[in-house]
Amino acid sequence: MSKILELENITKRYPGVLALDDVSISFEAGEIHALMGENGAGKSTLIKSVAGAIDIDNGKIIIGDKEFEHITPSDSLHSGVAVIYQEFNLIPSMSVAENIFMGEKIGGKFVADFKKMHKQAADIFAQFDVDIDTHAMVESLSTAQMQIVEIAKALSKNVKILFMDEPSATLSMTEVKYMFEIIRRLKASGVAVIYVSHRIDEVFEVCDRVSVMRDGRYIATKDVAKTTRKELVSLMVGRELVESYPARTPPKEQVVLEVQGLTGNGVSDISFQLKKGEILGLGGLVGCGRTELAKLIYGAAALESGQIFVDGTPVQIKSPYEAIKLGIGLIPEDRKREGVFVDYPLDWNVVIMCLRRIAKHGVVNQKEVNATSDKYISELQIATPSVKQIVKNLSGGNQQKVVLARVLAAQTKIIIFDEPTRGIDVGAKQEIYRLMNALTNEDISIIMISSEMEELLGMSDRIIVLHEGTQAGELIKKDFSQIAVLELASAAK
Repeated sequence: MSKILELENITKRYPGVLALDDVSISFEAGEIHALMGENGAGKSTLIKSVAGAIDIDNGKIIIGDKEFEHITPSDSLHSGVAVIYQEFNLIPSMSVAENIFMGEKIGGKFVADFKKMHKQAADIFAQFDVDIDTHAMVESLSTAQMQIVEIAKALSKNVKILFMDEPSATLSMTEVKYMFEIIRRLKASGVAVIYVSHRIDEVFEVCDRVSVMRDGRYIATKDVAKTTRKELVSLMVGRELVESYPARTPPKEQVVLEVQGLTGNGVSDISFQLKKGEILGLGGLVGCGRTELAKLIYGAAALESGQIFVDGTPVQIKSPYEAIKLGIGLIPEDRKREGVFVDYPLDWNVVIMCLRRIAKHGVVNQKEVNATSDKYISELQIATPSVKQIVKNLSGGNQQKVVLARVLAAQTKIIIFDEPTRGIDVGAKQEIYRLMNALTNEDISIIMISSEMEELLGMSDRIIVLHEGTQAGELIKKDFSQIAVLELASAAK
């Protein structure tokens, strides 16, 4: 194999942050190369540097036989580089074919040849035995299908280097396997696939080599067949993580939340209790209704029937505002769109749900804002240069902590964590687990939705399993196993 992309001594500085520190790394044509590291390691900055989305301060980018000290998005695109980000760059109200060839000239001088466009889109899908209607609106597609459309869009531009940023984050196990087959075909055609993921098991399943970054620096490149999970974790965090999940203190018997026969928002007849200081896991396959149930409890979706009790008292929760007043908080799965205001500073995000408490006569007390922000920055160990840091400039793990700080600042006693560690690295996961454990030791109760089996089994005191919007069963600690969860999740008897 030959080198298709080389980075030589790449440095990128932001105010107060050295995002890339003299990074030198190379990638070969026809390989699947994993790029790993904790949040804040520099992976996203590296991708944006090659894509021309940001301008590097020092160093050189070599693509094939072209050298760039300052590369533009146009330079990158015409050199065969494409990036599929976690948030897809698709227009929902346009067709599949129109999205694939957006910006391309297909047809006459003034009128696009839509017949030719759809034919070319269908030809790309045929390479992978994919059956997607090229006339369908993107908004009607599943997440996995949108992923394939993004790949097709890259192929339409003769991609040679494809960056995939956390491509499996929102896919089911079956969809992930299907995606692997597609990227293996890309590899066979000579494309360099650079696969950014926090999921170590995926790296061992599909990748040829893996490069690790830490604190903006390049650490090492390993042949996947010649390394181990333990070695990769040690390279990423700079230390050995001995304990995956902290020891749990048994919850108290007091019931703080009870739901009876909850129906609505795609779920039906759900009943369970949540105890003080408990982590109650919600398991099930993708699309089983876990997030829909969380939104019912939080008042973000309309309840058709059923009853919710908080501390034994029946309550009506018709909005998130009412849920917060009752001490119920939600940390959503999609933190960037639903959890934080990414373009606003950290302190504003932390206090937004408790402004009434820290304001007098409609005027916000800035001293209270600073004190509240400083309190949670300290308690949650949020890594930030200041309380005025814009949230989108924080790492994924620290963004998750900001969402938690906001919920805690609202003085909630029941917190719903929807996929608490999705998209964050192995070291940050440990911090989130320790924080969740510490919260339960302070008598805060947690409902945890998780698609990661190890996390579900390792952190939960009990598990409720859903199947197609219904309650398939409940597991207590002594009965926990992957087989038990999957049997219930698939409605196997």
